[in-house]
Amino acid sequence: MQTIRALNPLRETTAALRRAAGKGARLALVPTMGALHDGHLTLVRRARELADIVAVSIFVNPKQFGPNEDLDAYPRQLARDSELLISEGVDLLWAPEVGEMYPDGFASNISVEGVSAGLCGADRPGHFDGVATVVCKLFNQVAPDIALFGEKDWQQLAVIRRMARDLDLYAPMPEAIIGVPIVREKDGLAMSSRNAYLSAGQRAAAVTLPNAMRDAIGKLENGEPAAEVLTTLRAALLEGGFDSVDYAELRDAASIELLDEPNDNARLFVAARIGGTRLIDNMAV
Repeated sequence: MQTIRALNPLRETTAALRRAAGKGARLALVPTMGALHDGHLTLVRRARELADIVAVSIFVNPKQFGPNEDLDAYPRQLARDSELLISEGVDLLWAPEVGEMYPDGFASNISVEGVSAGLCGADRPGHFDGVATVVCKLFNQVAPDIALFGEKDWQQLAVIRRMARDLDLYAPMPEAIIGVPIVREKDGLAMSSRNAYLSAGQRAAAVTLPNAMRDAIGKLENGEPAAEVLTTLRAALLEGGFDSVDYAELRDAASIELLDEPNDNARLFVAARIGGTRLIDNMAV
């Protein structure tokens, strides 16, 4: 695996990898912020199935963190992450420093309206501007044929797909931006780098999140009113050890529009906080 830290060598390396792989070879990009777990590695394995060349980016993007969020505390473990990626047969690790990604004088911002409103967009102002901006840069830097993202950050995936369509991106094409299903721990909690922040007691309580969501979905499928189900879901999270609930909402999976009752494309979205850690999850209804 080649590890690249500067833009010009990155472009030289991707060109060389394409030449070596032969005409028609496809390059897949898995963008990450590091602190890799099996959820990330599932994306890498899927990328290997779909492409001839696999590139992974690791960049803790300051533009998607708010002033009171955990940018400084976010785990950075490049050496360990590199070992994991080598074991998965990754060809290229793109790991730029902040100054390489945002050089002096950087003044541009991408804002995607509509799908970025509500959910995490409401609770984290400016977050999806930071996501859209850095992902557009990563696409332009690596020029992948395919890009893969985890469905745990479903709204993020919707924002990136909308951006790609609106800006007529072709590397990758919008239809080549692929969502990979959530990878869960044995007890059902969605894998996340932020799970490492949880104490043993908080980790035990965190399983309330997927359990309460599955219970809510069962009630919705049985025809119980959505407003009542969501109220019960919030109460279950607080009783189960969560300190607060940012949202527990039913929304259309494509448009991210709020729903009063399930439709044929509904998803349940939840964000809740426990011990200062914010956990998110979503499930199809």
